[in-house]
Amino acid sequence: MALLPGTAPPTPPIPPIPPTPRSAVTRRRVALGAVALAAAAALLPSPADADVDLDAGASLGAASGHCANLSRLRVPGAARQQTDCLDELTTAGTVASGHTDPADWAGLTPKGLTVPSGVPGVQVDGYFPDTSTTNTNHGWNHDAQFVVRLPDRWSGGLVVAGTPGNREQYANDRAIADWVLARGYAYAATDKGNTGLAFHRDGTRPGDAVAEWNARLTQLTRAARTVVTQRYHRPPTRTLATGMSNGGYLVRWQLENHPELYDGGVDWEGTLWRAEGPNLFTFLPSALRHYPAHAAGGPAAERARTELHRAGFPAGSEFLWPFHHQVYWDLTQRVYREEFDPAFDGAAEAGTPYCAPGSVPGCDADYDYPARPPEVGAAVERVALTGRIGKPLITIHGTLDVLLPIGRDSDVYARMVREAGRGQLFRYYRVEDGTHTDALVDSFPDRLRPLLPCHRSAVTALEAWLGSGHRPPASRTIARPADADPATLLDDCSLRD
Repeated sequence: MALLPGTAPPTPPIPPIPPTPRSAVTRRRVALGAVALAAAAALLPSPADADVDLDAGASLGAASGHCANLSRLRVPGAARQQTDCLDELTTAGTVASGHTDPADWAGLTPKGLTVPSGVPGVQVDGYFPDTSTTNTNHGWNHDAQFVVRLPDRWSGGLVVAGTPGNREQYANDRAIADWVLARGYAYAATDKGNTGLAFHRDGTRPGDAVAEWNARLTQLTRAARTVVTQRYHRPPTRTLATGMSNGGYLVRWQLENHPELYDGGVDWEGTLWRAEGPNLFTFLPSALRHYPAHAAGGPAAERARTELHRAGFPAGSEFLWPFHHQVYWDLTQRVYREEFDPAFDGAAEAGTPYCAPGSVPGCDADYDYPARPPEVGAAVERVALTGRIGKPLITIHGTLDVLLPIGRDSDVYARMVREAGRGQLFRYYRVEDGTHTDALVDSFPDRLRPLLPCHRSAVTALEAWLGSGHRPPASRTIARPADADPATLLDDCSLRD
């Protein structure tokens, strides 16, 4: 779920979120007032000529050249937009021009990833109406921010994405946007409506913050299709959804609930939300309970290893456990548990960091999801997946993912798709030795492989599927070549038969 700005070890422990009385949390949630699914009507696009606060950048290049008629672009439903004519839409130019934020995408890609260039066009930044304020990009202090990029040389397609973890709208710029823009796609991304480690404060009832993610991607897709039509005078011939981790979850949810908006999608290790489990709360508490004994060594270490394997953390992934214990497991369990089950720790907010089982009331190492009250499962059910996809979907997932273990996530989702009778729309590729974030490949080049090349291969396979009707190869595990040179791994992932 890529919660942190960077993931290359060593990384210091994450500062705890200080305990806060529940009454104060409630007041903040009311004050922030997330746009929940109950307010879905407010998320529908407004007419293209609706009032909008246009920043000064909208006039640049409007008179002539590749940005002619720039000022006519309107993002339906936006409360604010800033439109700029850029010589370079990829990070080869947007870093220097200030049209991306490297902190958003730090730690998600290998350091050797090349940066394409030569993609001039239009960038539209802005936000939709919202009352929460966690996203500070542009000094706006306003959530529901988005970015839309419109290359001059357009292939006719549109790619839309939500962000991994709780990152902001530029989080996919290196892993996804650079490559699809260079291929001629228009691109749009959303911050999902709330960001940061305290995202769970958004909303008025458990599950609201995550439910908003889905509504925001639906909203952006509708708006981006309209902006594309304004820019190129015809609608996109193909709209693809893609994203990693929480962004991959959004792809699954959109193809299940709004297949009419998309032609297909690529899910990069999406998070599985399922009321009956598995979900985060059915395996992360086991990691918190048993990893300390494993790390300590001694007679209890082997039993702890067995318990971690039983929870879903694969054999052979042990070298990744120290980093994930330090950075991901504890924090992820606490902040997402706070989103769906705030009553577990009483007046505290997001529990007690790194507590030992039985040491304090409401310790997340003691969390027992099946034993929690029915309303907790009902909150998860609001955002749950069903497997009933309505358009072609390709899922990729690394076999050494120890944040979202493959056996508790995509293996299960693949079964759900088949059981829902949608297997003809689905392909699933298990990527041997892939883990949750590709930046870790730089630390373990002889043990890990990046998923990014497999994501690109999946996109091209989906294009062929939608274009010529050539169906991708059968679902399978993509083996890591035994003699793979770490220097060439970024070019290594073929999904061909």
